[in-house]
Amino acid sequence: MMNQLFSLAGKVAIVTGGAGFFGTPISIALAEAGAQVVIASRNVSTCGDLASGLSARGLLATAMPLDLEDEASIRTLVETVMNMFGRIDILVNNAVSRQGFQNLEEIEVTGWEAAQRVNATGLVLMTRAVIEPMKAAGKGSIINIGSIQGAVGPHFPVYGQTGMTSPVNYTYDKWGMVGFTKWLANFYGRYNIRANCISPGGYGPGVAQLEGKEEFVENYKRLTPLGRFADDADIKGPIVFMASDASAFITGHNLLVDGGWTSW
Repeated sequence: MMNQLFSLAGKVAIVTGGAGFFGTPISIALAEAGAQVVIASRNVSTCGDLASGLSARGLLATAMPLDLEDEASIRTLVETVMNMFGRIDILVNNAVSRQGFQNLEEIEVTGWEAAQRVNATGLVLMTRAVIEPMKAAGKGSIINIGSIQGAVGPHFPVYGQTGMTSPVNYTYDKWGMVGFTKWLANFYGRYNIRANCISPGGYGPGVAQLEGKEEFVENYKRLTPLGRFADDADIKGPIVFMASDASAFITGHNLLVDGGWTSW
């Protein structure tokens, strides 16, 4: 019974930015749980490589092109998935544009608006596109990939003298994503469509090898109760939980996957 709760067998999942840093372990986890995973992004060749690797393991994955700046591309993706598989059970809004990300005084209108076309407009239009098939099915799980920067303000001293920072765009986008998630949950709950946020912090692969960033690495680990960065496995359990019937009575929630960073 417990395994059935976490099983995604027979489910169809779309992952935007599906072959990126978070998208890769997310796509792998959903496929390993039994879902047919549609790995979607502008970089369809990278998505194809990931899908091929999963297919070689006997898992169900396919790559499809998606440009979140193009409403027609969003519509085509959803129509293609419905034509191929007849359903959309899970949407993971994972893609993010970092174009024009700056501190406030360096912000330029063109860069700000370019990022918003993906991180705000694209997010909304992608979600809107899956609502109709989910309503028709009487169920669905929408999972938005946020950040600790959508739960607390940036802790700028953690960056020390490394020159790293957390741009104002990112905080704006990720706080907005949490509010959007709660709106979706409250409005579409009547159709048994759930919406939740997963907010990771301190994603580790590659961070420890960043040349000249050792001060940040040490500060971050010291300021995290679990004393380490997240690895790929740390997001796999939460994504399967939120996508599956194991979380059937959870909606409008922001699950912080941050080693305790935000709990101080």
